[in-house]
Amino acid sequence: MDSPVHRGSCFCGNVSYSVSGSPILSAYCHCTLCQRLNSAAFIHTLHFPSSVFKWTHSEPHEGLLDSFSVLTRPWKTRWRCKNCGCTVASHNSKTDKWSVWGGQLERDWDGKMKGWDVLQPTAHIFYETRMLDVGDSLGKWTGYEGLSNRIG
Repeated sequence: MDSPVHRGSCFCGNVSYSVSGSPILSAYCHCTLCQRLNSAAFIHTLHFPSSVFKWTHSEPHEGLLDSFSVLTRPWKTRWRCKNCGCTVASHNSKTDKWSVWGGQLERDWDGKMKGWDVLQPTAHIFYETRMLDVGDSLGKWTGYEGLSNRIG
């Protein structure tokens, strides 16, 4: 049976990627780094093994990409489009996983994320540093789901 393929891109569409299968993690992240890098209260983050991530825009891929890391997480390289500046993915060299963000994945005609049944978040992570309370039924964790204290 074939794994579902999920496609994403930057705002202008110059940079694109695909991931396949189910994510290792799908959660709403409330960490201060995500808040500051994305100028948002939280972000839908999805983690996949490196083996299922691939750039799909024209080669050489690096010609359209710019990379950066922050001092507090030098093992995590983020990739952004040189044209629109949108960060589209990050690679964690410690875990050999790629992170992508739900808001950049393909949508259907109604504006809903394709593959939602596979990609929907299962928790709120790093919830202690939240900017706002979220009143849904998902678990709230101090760190990663199942690896930290549940606080809600």
